[in-house]
Amino acid sequence: MQTSPNILMVRPANFGFNQETAGNNFYQQEDPRPMEEIRELARSEFDGFVHLLVDQGVNVEVVEDTTDPIKTDAVFPNNWFSTHPDGKLILYPMFSPNRRLERRKDLIELLIQKGYKIDEIIDLSFFENDNQFLEGTGSMVMDHDSKTIFACYSERTHRFPLQYVGEILGYELVGFHSVQEINGKVSPIYHTNVMMHIGRDLAVVCLDSIPKASEKQRVQKALTKAGKKVIPITPKQKFNFAGNMLEVSNDGGEKFTVMSQTALDSLNVGQIQLIEKYTTIISPSIPTIEKLGGGSARCMMAEIFLPKK
Repeated sequence: MQTSPNILMVRPANFGFNQETAGNNFYQQEDPRPMEEIRELARSEFDGFVHLLVDQGVNVEVVEDTTDPIKTDAVFPNNWFSTHPDGKLILYPMFSPNRRLERRKDLIELLIQKGYKIDEIIDLSFFENDNQFLEGTGSMVMDHDSKTIFACYSERTHRFPLQYVGEILGYELVGFHSVQEINGKVSPIYHTNVMMHIGRDLAVVCLDSIPKASEKQRVQKALTKAGKKVIPITPKQKFNFAGNMLEVSNDGGEKFTVMSQTALDSLNVGQIQLIEKYTTIISPSIPTIEKLGGGSARCMMAEIFLPKK
């Protein structure tokens, strides 16, 4: 349940720097190179990433982004929808108006054509009318085995829609505050999956980013109770996307921890050995996507937990 052998990824058509999201995503950096060069680099990085996954037997459903309307962040589909083993597909309220364009009916229809069974579509985009947001598995890191949702509150992760999803899925909520310091300024971390990853046996988390001792203790306790081996990472490692990982599997049941080359390079030998004790590491090189998009490997993969017809 915690890992899926089926992953959906969207090949970017108009990847670029999104001014609307840059205000609270401090990982984004502008790039002076021509836009078409940037887009070609992003597509090349995407294709290389898919190739690494397929080589290990992971099933990747690649969907081409549409050229119109322009969507700079379509390569990060995990923010606008999630799927579940009981046939639910949930659509999420998005902070940035231009990212709301990523919600695609034809993509959902494509999943059905591919043989996935969707019994219910739950559209939570109405929360946007009240400026309440919850950006999918960016805002929420789920431990499906223990039925727990971990979420750090931010401008993109609000309590009401979070509670709504918890009730829909029947999951316990572990909400907390997580911050980062840049140039002496302390700000909320925009997405939980930047500072936390949960696999079947392991949890990678930047505990130092949780300032309140009681909340830090609650997170640790919940992970330990769920039977996870906790691997702490530093704020510096977090800034190198070391918290932005995803565990996937292939049809043979082999497990893989997917992280970018940037993230892997930031880990120490002991951390790598512990991850490799339980899984095989897949580490695509995606520097252009990371720099301009402010997201990494986990953000590019939407797990498909839907049953097959």
